[in-house]
Amino acid sequence: MDPVTNPYAPGAGTPPPELAGRDQLRERLRINIQRLRRGRSAKSLLMVGLRGVGKTVLLERMRQDAEAEGIHTVRLEAPEYRSLPALLAPQLRLALLRLSRTQQARALAQRGLSALAGFARALKVKYQDIEVGFDAEPEPGLADNGDLELDLAMLLEEVGRASREAGTALVMFVDELQYVAEEQLAALISALHRCAQLALPVSLVGAGLPQLRGRAGKAKSYAERLFDYPEIGPLDDESATRALVNPARKEGVGFEPEAIVAILAASRGYPYFLQEWASHTWDIAVQSPIIKADVESATPEVIAALDANFFMVRFDRITPAGRRYLRAMAELGAGPHRSGEIAAVLGKSVRSLAPIRAALIEDGMLWSPGHGQTAFTVPLFDDFMRRSMPGEDWKQTT
Repeated sequence: MDPVTNPYAPGAGTPPPELAGRDQLRERLRINIQRLRRGRSAKSLLMVGLRGVGKTVLLERMRQDAEAEGIHTVRLEAPEYRSLPALLAPQLRLALLRLSRTQQARALAQRGLSALAGFARALKVKYQDIEVGFDAEPEPGLADNGDLELDLAMLLEEVGRASREAGTALVMFVDELQYVAEEQLAALISALHRCAQLALPVSLVGAGLPQLRGRAGKAKSYAERLFDYPEIGPLDDESATRALVNPARKEGVGFEPEAIVAILAASRGYPYFLQEWASHTWDIAVQSPIIKADVESATPEVIAALDANFFMVRFDRITPAGRRYLRAMAELGAGPHRSGEIAAVLGKSVRSLAPIRAALIEDGMLWSPGHGQTAFTVPLFDDFMRRSMPGEDWKQTT
């Protein structure tokens, strides 16, 4: 096949040629947002799932869906080293400036810009990474107390009032939400709760690793009633087949059934892996239809690409002790595994390994599906660990 016409798009957050299997959730969010716009209650969404399931792609498509219906949105990713106020402030400024162009909302949007100025100045001492332009003078007593939970609630309240007056809603789309510090996450949840109490059209669509559910509940006990937590997992066989076959069909290329089965089995339905296998198989195939032998020939290249571009970037940041812990988990299989089982492989006590496990969870490499259980956040990572640390030498401490 001609690589120039290869329709597949493996990459971090790269939109696939066909976003299959997510229509129901997109429609669910559309209904929620339109209810908010009309002053009716609707829960915010926190989407959770492992790496490689397409959360980032889905989040952006949902944002585009909302914008197409006249909804004001902000889009941000929460890295580990930035504060939430620093991420939100410039995005809320842009949203308020857009709202200020609407005649009926201009006065309220200007008041929101005053609230933002007070918010940024008051919190600059604590969150020194806040950088935002000021388009209005602060109003004394308006979101300027220096208390994040109180000030953020007041700020979003003003944004919500302006959005309501403009006949729209503000929806914040936040990726990697599990990295937001607990105190800051609590403030965001509290502010959303206040907006819900006042029936203001402000909502959050977040995406993160599975531990996000627990972090939200720990930050605020009422989070379980404020949010829905749809789980984003691998595609079912029908959706995965559509994601594989339809883009090729548009290029006049087909797949033999055995080739489809082989790709679905190898990728296990994970959208990112599906794109990698489809892309490499396309480049190796010499004619249509693509056959199982093409998939088999492409698989070593796919694994090499995943190792270099997907797995290794995570492996490189792990400490030697953390790598041994992950390798011990891989020895047991895909998981989840009991902490005692992992400790037994390493010949250590559960207590002595607890700090390593906690650090790996904090870093987003692991999560806990249940008490005393540990699982990888990256699919197929057990296979990678066995490839990258073969033999028995990894058990030796240094």
